[in-house]
Amino acid sequence: MALATSHHHRRLVGAAPSASRLPRRGSLRSRAASPAPLAAARRICCQSANSSNVLGASSTTSDEAVPVPVVMIDQDSDRDATIVQLSFGDRLGALLDTMKALKDLGLDVTKGTVATDSAVTQTKFHIMQYGRKVEDPDMLERIRLTIINNLLHYHPESSEKLAMGEFFGIKPPEKKVDIDIATHVAVEDDGPKRSMLYIETADRPGLLLEIIKIITDTNIDVESAEIDTEGLVAKDKFHVSYRGAKLNSSLSQVLINCLRYYLRRPETDEDSY
Repeated sequence: MALATSHHHRRLVGAAPSASRLPRRGSLRSRAASPAPLAAARRICCQSANSSNVLGASSTTSDEAVPVPVVMIDQDSDRDATIVQLSFGDRLGALLDTMKALKDLGLDVTKGTVATDSAVTQTKFHIMQYGRKVEDPDMLERIRLTIINNLLHYHPESSEKLAMGEFFGIKPPEKKVDIDIATHVAVEDDGPKRSMLYIETADRPGLLLEIIKIITDTNIDVESAEIDTEGLVAKDKFHVSYRGAKLNSSLSQVLINCLRYYLRRPETDEDSY
């Protein structure tokens, strides 16, 4: 998911961590190429990861309609790092605390970027663990929940727009996330050696781990993923394969049926493979 052209683009660069390796069993793997650079814009380069000019800007608190929060975890766009992107209209603030919370998980934030396009502020973190991208599904879910919890803490008004507001927030969303949001599942070919799995469902704590478990329990490998949390809805994409090849129609249908059943959300006519 590419950022829109930025009017203001500020970058934070940290020291790269050591390149130690861990076993890859059960991990999410990415074979994607490095991402395209952001659009040309005014840049401010900083020496310190604690620069309040870059990541500590205060948020706007107006009486306008509350924007939809978006948290995206991208395992595809960078070979070496997990990219986390956060936006909340023009209200995004307290980002130094978000960075600290990620570091408290034992993660290295190697680069941070803030881009403003019109009234939307988007923050992107490049995160590594043990010298490479985060591949443990449990840690990816912890990253997601840590960012959302920080968002709820510093922007309590986001509670009514996030599914997590039902569990952790001050004001739960008016929409009942387990009733009003249907699950959509689709599998498409993505070349001869892998398929793309699309899932759209109501968000909730632990959803990512639940999805990964369902996929791996069917003996399907997850190579990489993009995990999007958009308000009440999770919109996830997974590159998957079976024994080094794309999924055939029978296996695709088995996977779709398992996801529909275990996610326990209403089905629609749009579900397909």
